[in-house]
Amino acid sequence: MNPFYHRARFLKSAARLSQSPPDSGIEVAFAGRSNAGKSSALNALCGQKSLARTSKTPGRTQLLNFFELDDERRLVDLPGYGYAKVAESIKREWQKTLANYIEHRQCLRGMVLLMDIRHPMTEFDRQMLDWNTHQGLPTHILLTKADKLKSGAGKNTLFQVKKALHEHRDITLQRFSALHKEGIDECHRVLDIWFELKSETED
Repeated sequence: MNPFYHRARFLKSAARLSQSPPDSGIEVAFAGRSNAGKSSALNALCGQKSLARTSKTPGRTQLLNFFELDDERRLVDLPGYGYAKVAESIKREWQKTLANYIEHRQCLRGMVLLMDIRHPMTEFDRQMLDWNTHQGLPTHILLTKADKLKSGAGKNTLFQVKKALHEHRDITLQRFSALHKEGIDECHRVLDIWFELKSETED
């Protein structure tokens, strides 16, 4: 586990793009359908128990939440999408905020897209992937809650999702379990590249 990510600290929340920190440095965003395990994954990756608030109620994350790693690097927890029990008007507002962020945030270097391994590639996941592909944004998929499936079933799901994405060059994927701390190092390696940490250590 890379200790660099342990230094993550909450920076600010934004209801819209104009309230975000200055558009400079490097950001990596985390997105996923409501209850896909986004907050749990962020906490596991950063080695903290309560960096991102977890909730059994889908749709709790309604803001852009920024976490600072250093002066130039940030993680961003995007609003959950999908089956949140909120009014349609609020859902549309979240969707607009997501689209604005992906389309206009210049410092956005990549996105970690979380999918429950038991229910991957929903309509909302595909829409997010289409947005990212259109913007040329690299995407790394975490098939979360891997502990909920036996090893063989998990490997088969990984294969099926990889097969469905064979035409997308800028998309990688892996299994992940926040509960069992599975896949943390693999995800860190992707983040290291996006945050340009390797080149700094090699200089």
